[in-house]
Amino acid sequence: MPGFPRLRPSYDLVIVGGGHAGLQAGLKAALLGYSAAIVDRGPKYSRSYYAPKMDNIPGFPEGISGHRLLDTQIASVRRMEAAVDYFTPATAAAVERMDNGFSVTFEWLKQTHVARGRALVLAMGVVDRIPEVAGKIDPIFPWANQAIVDFCILCDGHELTGKSVGVIGHDAFAARTALDLWHFRPTSVTLLTHGRPLLEGAPADERAALSSALAEHGIDAVEPEIAGFDELREKRFGVRFVDGSHRGFDRGFSALGWYDMHQTLPRSLGCRFDPDGYVATDEDCRALDAVTGAPIPGLYCVGDQRSGWNQIPEAWATAERAVIHAYAEYL
Repeated sequence: MPGFPRLRPSYDLVIVGGGHAGLQAGLKAALLGYSAAIVDRGPKYSRSYYAPKMDNIPGFPEGISGHRLLDTQIASVRRMEAAVDYFTPATAAAVERMDNGFSVTFEWLKQTHVARGRALVLAMGVVDRIPEVAGKIDPIFPWANQAIVDFCILCDGHELTGKSVGVIGHDAFAARTALDLWHFRPTSVTLLTHGRPLLEGAPADERAALSSALAEHGIDAVEPEIAGFDELREKRFGVRFVDGSHRGFDRGFSALGWYDMHQTLPRSLGCRFDPDGYVATDEDCRALDAVTGAPIPGLYCVGDQRSGWNQIPEAWATAERAVIHAYAEYL
């Protein structure tokens, strides 16, 4: 079909993932005179795709939506089509180390393809765990799409000043998130444990310390299971519980951690992971070997999938570091 990329026999870099980090890696490769293939499931799989406004993006003082920012990056990549082939929607099924680089097997246009490259950049990101209500994750989407429910404290914490916040979560991670939110001076923070015991699974010493800290900050917990949400028209986060009670908040915050950290492909390549489940890398974003701890030649991991801060400017920076290292030291 006109306008569709044609798979080349080989590339300098193959990039798995087309979020902010993967797209920047492809663009940087082209600017440095390299060929690259980007294998991308599609923009809607990026964590920022549904973000209505982001205030921490350089060059956009009034903020920008995640959708628009991705569209802008995709347009930049498509201008480099002489060097970059952008395969989407495509799903990477397997990766393999070869004597002269790496191969990536992926599904695209209902066919199986193999992209070969001298270097491989993993940029698959992570997937937020979405609160389930009656076995479904979509009930909260309207509130999330209107930025009434947030998922990233570093992206949206500044929006919570002077607001009451309902934090969905029950474990130690949720408790620490609720405590961290106090830095932004909300009027109140309440944990919504969704039918689970507060601090379930936490070791006794951690449970005691967190319980004390929650009490000190006046953070209480509402433990009945959530039955649904309301007050969307009022632009508030209303929560109905199965016991018939109701709580209303100015904003909601999901503190459920990650649903998928996309470990399958890096694990198959022998990558090391940090204690939180991210791919461990050196400062140049080279993936580290699980056994030796040494960088795996030609293998990079960028963006949210690697250990570091989950921020878009950080994702861009890691993509820059990886491709520049490949240019200077590997390719």
